[in-house]
Amino acid sequence: MFYLPTFGGVEQVMYELAKRQVQDGHEVHVYCCDSDKNQILEIKNEVIEGVNVHRLPYWFRMSLNTFIWPSLLWKFKEKFDIVHSHVSGHAYILFIGILSKLKGFKYIHTTHCPWTDSSFRPKILRPFLFLNDLFFNKIAFRMIDKVIPITPWELDILNKYIDNKNKITVIPNGTDKILYKKIAKNNFKENNNIKEKYLVLFFGRLNPTKGPEMLAKTAIEITKKRKDIAFLWVGPDEGKAEEVKNLIKPFSNMQYLGPIRGKEKIAEMYQSADVYVLPSYREGLPLTLFEAMASGLPIVASPVNGVPFEMKENENGFFADYGDLKILEEKILKLIDDDKLREEIAKNNFQKSLNYDWDDIYKRYMGEYEKLVK
Repeated sequence: MFYLPTFGGVEQVMYELAKRQVQDGHEVHVYCCDSDKNQILEIKNEVIEGVNVHRLPYWFRMSLNTFIWPSLLWKFKEKFDIVHSHVSGHAYILFIGILSKLKGFKYIHTTHCPWTDSSFRPKILRPFLFLNDLFFNKIAFRMIDKVIPITPWELDILNKYIDNKNKITVIPNGTDKILYKKIAKNNFKENNNIKEKYLVLFFGRLNPTKGPEMLAKTAIEITKKRKDIAFLWVGPDEGKAEEVKNLIKPFSNMQYLGPIRGKEKIAEMYQSADVYVLPSYREGLPLTLFEAMASGLPIVASPVNGVPFEMKENENGFFADYGDLKILEEKILKLIDDDKLREEIAKNNFQKSLNYDWDDIYKRYMGEYEKLVK
């Protein structure tokens, strides 16, 4: 698992919880991999906003986000009240479960919806995924005191591994308060030389599972008919940036900006857009879904995994199946061409997003912590 400066949805959840725990007077240690997915980080131990961060070496890497990371086992010398791990499907979950029984700490785990078929995984990983399901998950989940799925979509899967349903509590991801505030002077489009009337946004990791190239192919078709729509891709490269850049290179109304850092800049980006597109092959419960809602953006998304549990057709935007470029184009243009519909959905989304404020999500997590240590 990763932590700052690496940033993705899981890392954001860890950061939001950890910083609030420190603010409430708790001592917090984060153990993570000493990589940012692309390179080894030199600083192994540091304090970030009061959180003690320990970056541990791994033995070898199997894919972009999968590391063999047994050094964790030698680091559990401190006495913890609770250990909270993130992302199912990794062997360290079983090892922490065993340690929790040996050392007597309570163990909570947030799944982050990793359940999927193996078609997007490297072939070398697929036997491990089978063994993981057959062996690790069945044993590991028995040792966890509290399991937190981020969406009800996961419940049927978790029920295969967990007999005691009281061990499971669904807690969704959250969004930051800054996104609720309207920016008075927003120069995002001007600063990025976006002159078109409308802006369609992709914000997230440019990863094969996120489908950024699907939006690029759709954008090309739309641009053949329309000259008033700009398309923007923002996020770190995880294997798809070159393909996207090659597709959009001939078009002046399309840009890939790379990652944007800073909550204020991210808020400016969202509030400059007219439509947010999430064309993923699979998802857990993406933070960007709630961020777009908080920013008053209508959404076009693939109806995969946890997304349909939080988004309703016509009320929060529209669905387009992964790879169905014709429907994706149709739904984007439907929103662009109907100002009244966009405004209505924007109001719905902003109102819905108020249920996902990080302060409230944090309180729900801490409620589960308190039940464990009573």
